[in-house]
Amino acid sequence: MSADQKAKELGISLEAQEPGYLNLCVRSGNQLITSGHVSDQKGILGKDVTIEQGYEAAKNCAAKILRSVYNTHGTLDGLRVIKVLGCVYSAPDFTDQHLVINGCSDLLHEIFGKDGDGYHARSALGFSALPTGVAVEVEAVFEVKN
Repeated sequence: MSADQKAKELGISLEAQEPGYLNLCVRSGNQLITSGHVSDQKGILGKDVTIEQGYEAAKNCAAKILRSVYNTHGTLDGLRVIKVLGCVYSAPDFTDQHLVINGCSDLLHEIFGKDGDGYHARSALGFSALPTGVAVEVEAVFEVKN
């Protein structure tokens, strides 16, 4: 099954987006580089947001990234996930950012394959604040293979 088909089967919206203040995804050579995409979930991990809620928030960011990539490139097929940067709004003693950002990585693995084109480099970082109080923000880099 193609990446496009998997995304649609999982209920990920790939519908057209209106241009905004910043470009959500830019193609440079054979790379697609996304802006940070924020979760619908707000709050602080380790305070008022659980790891499970954070995981879903990171998954929500990944779905938004896939929509932006699709709208820029016209397909998710023929792509390789290169790098993911996950930012987590964290309480001072919260140290499970990696478990939160697994929500993003797991969705990308499901779409592109864990042992194939979805196997990516990643950073998961904690921040004392994120824009508008969102729980998670994620950006990604994809390679266009064909």
